[in-house]
Amino acid sequence: MNYPHHQMKKPTLIVLVGPTGIGKTELSLSIAEAYDTCIISADSRQLYGEIKIGTAAPTPEQMKRVTHYFVGTLKLTDYYSAAQYEAEVLKKLDELFKQTDTVVLTGGSMMYVDAVCQGIDDIPTVDQETRSMMLERYEKEGLEKLCGELKVLDPEYYRIVDLKNPKRVIHALEICYMTGKTYTSFRTRSIKERPFRIIKIGLKRDREELYERINKRVDLMMEEGLLEEAKRVYPHRQLNSLNTVGYKEIFKYLDGEWELPFAIEKIKQNSRIYSRKQVTWFKRDQNIAWFHPDDKELILQYIAEKQED
Repeated sequence: MNYPHHQMKKPTLIVLVGPTGIGKTELSLSIAEAYDTCIISADSRQLYGEIKIGTAAPTPEQMKRVTHYFVGTLKLTDYYSAAQYEAEVLKKLDELFKQTDTVVLTGGSMMYVDAVCQGIDDIPTVDQETRSMMLERYEKEGLEKLCGELKVLDPEYYRIVDLKNPKRVIHALEICYMTGKTYTSFRTRSIKERPFRIIKIGLKRDREELYERINKRVDLMMEEGLLEEAKRVYPHRQLNSLNTVGYKEIFKYLDGEWELPFAIEKIKQNSRIYSRKQVTWFKRDQNIAWFHPDDKELILQYIAEKQED
């Protein structure tokens, strides 16, 4: 029986990454249009429908041009994790690859991209009791005492963990207490095989050029109503979904701690710092081919060549 040629080939997930403000959105639309396909967002904040401006979510016009998934689907109060994202995206890809042989995934949330491309370690979710107990002990006994305990319970993780980071130390101990196993035993770091081909494209610009774009983008967000958006969600400011650049700074202004121009400067500065973190993270991935966002033709050519491999 002769199958049509394309069915024999593995479907392709084109992964487009890069720091905040680099120009992923526009390019992802062009690539998706070239392949007549859809886009899956890998942005952990664009999932929340109430914070469109500050997360630079795709506009209604852009959503009309290309179908997007995982944009604006959650409420601020919804709990969500990279492991959940992994499961839901794989399920969605399974459906999509029945209709098309290429899908675009784009975003700057490093954990989310990695979750889809290589899987997340199956670390159990810590229950509320264990969490409260450990926090109480941390407040009473201090970090040093907990580090000493980690050294006994999981010497291997003790050697590599940042011992000044209470969050990491506490989390490792929570897992030890809750499961009776070492935290290390859950950090398998095994890369899961995917039933599709992954082609990774990274976008880069000169630092000056990127910073200029980030600064302009923040000014544009303010013009588009970031302050009003932040005011609307201000009552929820303690939620993890709002623990993010753009909102944290405006909340300081709304709290009366900062003047507005200072808060805006801080958003720009913190966005630039975050962009550097993203670049550092993505640079570790040897499978990413790097391009300037304006090199659209070169990028499409590279994808086509990779699909022929």
